[in-house]
Amino acid sequence: MMNPMLLQRRVLGRLALCAVMVLSAGALVRPAHAADEAPDALVKRITTDVLETIKADTSIKTGDVNKIMALVDTKVMPNVDFQRMTASAVGPAWRQATPEQKKRLQDEFKTLLVRTYAGALDQVTDQSVAVRPLRGAADDKEVLVRTEVKGNGDPVQIDYRLEKTPGQGAGWKIYNLNVLGVWLVDTYRSQFSQEINKNGIDGLITALAARNGKNAAGTKS
Repeated sequence: MMNPMLLQRRVLGRLALCAVMVLSAGALVRPAHAADEAPDALVKRITTDVLETIKADTSIKTGDVNKIMALVDTKVMPNVDFQRMTASAVGPAWRQATPEQKKRLQDEFKTLLVRTYAGALDQVTDQSVAVRPLRGAADDKEVLVRTEVKGNGDPVQIDYRLEKTPGQGAGWKIYNLNVLGVWLVDTYRSQFSQEINKNGIDGLITALAARNGKNAAGTKS
């Protein structure tokens, strides 16, 4: 039987990952000074609002995937460099992919993440987020923001990597995160690499679509 403390930490880890994928209509309204918002303040705002929203919204808490997907499209993507996240997960093969293949990869990867972690939402109860002091220089273009998700049991460390983007929509964007010592993008890169080596980019797209279909039907991935 699994140690209750380990189970609690795994649940908290899954919930923290949901924080990047699931937000309410008001959770990520970018303030007028968004370009100047500090990266640790951004992470604190997102994660706190996410947890409070899940607690208050029954349909999100019970894993309404359609609603979650709609919220991801409208509220999460402005704060996540999802193209960079997908490209990093795919690895060198990304450079050879066509624009259509890149779009399919991003769509299927996003669906995979949402469906994989939607099931953890009903575990949200009294969790809270603490952000550790930010280390780095004022002119850094990439930073690491460390947080702890606290609940019933030991706190779970979640680290976020962010980059500062220029031009329209300038500001800090998340492109990777570490849950319990495991970087999300690195984990999927290993899986994706095996599929690409066997069946190419189209094979990876087909495999992701099949996995998403199973998840949609309620089959555990």
